[in-house]
Amino acid sequence: MKDIETKADVEKLITLFYSKVVQDASLSPFFANIDLEKHLPHIIHFWCFALLDEPGYTTNVVEKHLHMPLEATHFSTWLQHFNQTVDALFIGEKAEAAKQRAALIGWTIQSKVEKK
Repeated sequence: MKDIETKADVEKLITLFYSKVVQDASLSPFFANIDLEKHLPHIIHFWCFALLDEPGYTTNVVEKHLHMPLEATHFSTWLQHFNQTVDALFIGEKAEAAKQRAALIGWTIQSKVEKK
């Protein structure tokens, strides 16, 4: 296995990850009204920004999720799927950074949702 190095690697990771979360019974309701074909390029751009220093991403990821009725179990399940997907595809510094960023994002969103 190799590390996450290119946009194609990020696309592979995110595409496989979302194929899992949309099938998860506890997470799939959050995607019922989302056109993933249109949404995935934004998510891929975010992760390219976060992991590969690709410029131009300006959306606040946390704010985009604050309206959702998310609970701690949702974050745990989401992160479990994310980490398993990373581990199935990649190994290395960027792969570990991806898992750390995902954990931080989940924690940040969860802490803000709990304050509402």
